[in-house]
Amino acid sequence: MRGPGVIEVVSLQGRSVAVLGLGRAGLATAKALKRGNADVWAWDDDAEARRVAAGEGVPLVDLHACEWSDVAALVQSPGIPHTHPSPHPVAALARQAGCEIIGDVELLARSQRDARYIGITGTNGKSTTTALIDHVLGAAGQRIEVGGNIGTPALAMEPLGSDGTYVLEMSSYQLELSPSVTFDVAVLLNISPDHLERHRGMSGYVAAKKMIFQGQTAAHTAIVCIDDAHCRSIFEDLDAASGQAVIPVSGHARAAGGVFVFDGVLHDDTEGRAAPVMDLRGLTTLPGAHNWQNSAAAYAAAKAAGAAPRLIAEGIGTYSGLAHRQELVSIVDAIAYVNDSKATNADASAKALACYDNVYWIVGGQAKHGGLQGLEPLMGRIRHAFLIGEAAPAFADSLRGKVDISLCGDLATAVWRARDTAVREGFEDAVVLLSPACASFDQFANFEARGDAFRALVEAMPAGRAGEADGGQPGGRPS
Repeated sequence: MRGPGVIEVVSLQGRSVAVLGLGRAGLATAKALKRGNADVWAWDDDAEARRVAAGEGVPLVDLHACEWSDVAALVQSPGIPHTHPSPHPVAALARQAGCEIIGDVELLARSQRDARYIGITGTNGKSTTTALIDHVLGAAGQRIEVGGNIGTPALAMEPLGSDGTYVLEMSSYQLELSPSVTFDVAVLLNISPDHLERHRGMSGYVAAKKMIFQGQTAAHTAIVCIDDAHCRSIFEDLDAASGQAVIPVSGHARAAGGVFVFDGVLHDDTEGRAAPVMDLRGLTTLPGAHNWQNSAAAYAAAKAAGAAPRLIAEGIGTYSGLAHRQELVSIVDAIAYVNDSKATNADASAKALACYDNVYWIVGGQAKHGGLQGLEPLMGRIRHAFLIGEAAPAFADSLRGKVDISLCGDLATAVWRARDTAVREGFEDAVVLLSPACASFDQFANFEARGDAFRALVEAMPAGRAGEADGGQPGGRPS
């Protein structure tokens, strides 16, 4: 079921509720509270966001200058810090007044108590796994709504009864703002350094991710991918506690009692038989070992949610993929152009680089903690690196002497130079790969805008060898 949500948050009826941040999720939250007859005090520090909200009938109150003793709760956008590196002034005022600070997923769970919940978190692969679970369960005939950190905001989804399931991608920020949410099926994919400033270091980030399992009892299922040390430790802790059912998952090695991929074949050992389920090696929409991990996790989650193994396998086989995640945009002059704009850190880019042998790599943007650390073993796959954005000079220093590099500045220049170089060098199976290992905010509004720009550049690219019919400018692009 899809469409505009009509969820009413009645748990705060008649009480004053502050909403901070009026993007899509904030607007949906304010409207759901208003439908439930709460007294909504909405605010965004951006004047344009306030103008849009006022035009949609959302009541505005300056939360920097209101009387906080009257406020029952602050519902804030997860992107706004409430603790580290320093709390937003409004969050600080709310905390001073003893006001609870929560997110929209918390309100969803309080409002739709009879529905089932599947939560997915991890540093990388969350969106693919969430979309894959949604696709598989939908194809199996279950009533599903998907959202959270992907797609539809939590309170813009349809209300579901006891026969429905919310499949929610959960960031570490959202988990911190969802103190009473208990997932019937909770999935942890992987943990590598990210958002460390928001969590006061790695230990805080790991603790935030572990919150996906909070409140679970014997009636619930925890699915933990054990392919990294942090997740392995969490699995061992949960397994030793003997609370919820705990299922290990691996994308490359045997996982006793769980779901795993070995030599590219998905196996189900949850019933002690290690039965082969399907060969994943031919799935072009789920390339690489990281997507084998995603597939194993999705299989385990769907089975825990009651889907039949045969239907799960069929669903994985018909999955069409997500934009900006190793999305094959086009093949021009025998060169594949792959949009992996969602790869905003080195760990994510490593997963994409490992899938191809002759890579013309477009990399750069706003660097994350650690830069390109960890990518050294993959340098042999890279024919040339085309550097863009703020990180370009530092990345040039890091890559110089390991691979050929070009400082391009912007994405358009990088795409055309990558095309020219790939055509000139003539390697088989050449791939122009946008996998930036960086955030996008230096040059684009978000990773989606960056990926859309890449796609538009590729789709406008005429066939025919670069630089031959147009006086040397690739595709006729002005110099």
